[in-house]
Amino acid sequence: MARKQQNPTQKKSAQQKSAPQRTAPRGTTEEVASGRAELVPDRDRPNAWTLLLDGTPQSHVDLDDPTRLSFEYQRRFGHLVDLAAAPRQPITALHLGGGALTLARYVAVTRPRSRQQVAEIDTALTEFVRRTLPLDRGWQLRVRGGDAREILARSPEAQADLVVADVFRGARTPAHCASVEFARLAARALRPEGRYAVNITDGGRLDFARGQVATLRAAFAEVALIADPVVLRGRRFGNLVLVAAQQPLPLEQLTRLIATDQHPGRMEHGPGLTDFQAGAVPVPDAGAGPSPAPPPGAFTP
Repeated sequence: MARKQQNPTQKKSAQQKSAPQRTAPRGTTEEVASGRAELVPDRDRPNAWTLLLDGTPQSHVDLDDPTRLSFEYQRRFGHLVDLAAAPRQPITALHLGGGALTLARYVAVTRPRSRQQVAEIDTALTEFVRRTLPLDRGWQLRVRGGDAREILARSPEAQADLVVADVFRGARTPAHCASVEFARLAARALRPEGRYAVNITDGGRLDFARGQVATLRAAFAEVALIADPVVLRGRRFGNLVLVAAQQPLPLEQLTRLIATDQHPGRMEHGPGLTDFQAGAVPVPDAGAGPSPAPPPGAFTP
């Protein structure tokens, strides 16, 4: 499960208002395997909610407008969804890590008839989310309870247009989902033209992020990194999005979309990414470790 950093910007794209119009009860809380899950109402939108786990923002969902992506890194994911195929064309997507299913809702609305599978190890959290923030029954969306890597390993070969990894245990990416072997499983699941996107968190010297760049480069021909410039300079702990593929990435289009964000990110690719990598080497299973724990107050509601 990812620790999210909130961003109030609204995602602008073609919308299909097919989401259910049921309002979650105020102050809903429940103990789940990941901790204490709580839904906090959005003060500015009557049918929008932030999911907290142990007091830390995990997901934001607007039931009236599922295309509204309020967290900065999820907007990066949304851009990749927008570039995955021609507008409104359905895709096949595999989400590793579910949370409140924010990105899966976005895909379902912007790309009707898409086939989606979500791996979420915390089945109690999934039940809580589906009960309080219900999904449209017409969406082809299946949530499977289980470990992300195990489900990825069982996924059909070369079937997915997009694989998205947002896998956290507490506030950290688990070691077994941060290795070359894991990246190669993601590459195996993708069609030849498919793309892989992963959310990680890091700060300071960014040693974990540099290692993840090297790790993805060992499994994919093309890799790019997107993050807030302040995070890239090591001045703030935060989210970084890595994008990988076996074919050239849509760098120009992605750069333009990132520039439309309220807090534009910086993308590193090619020689700039090599400089960022700074000699880091791919991380195998035997040497993998979890991402660093965030400092107190790094992610606040």
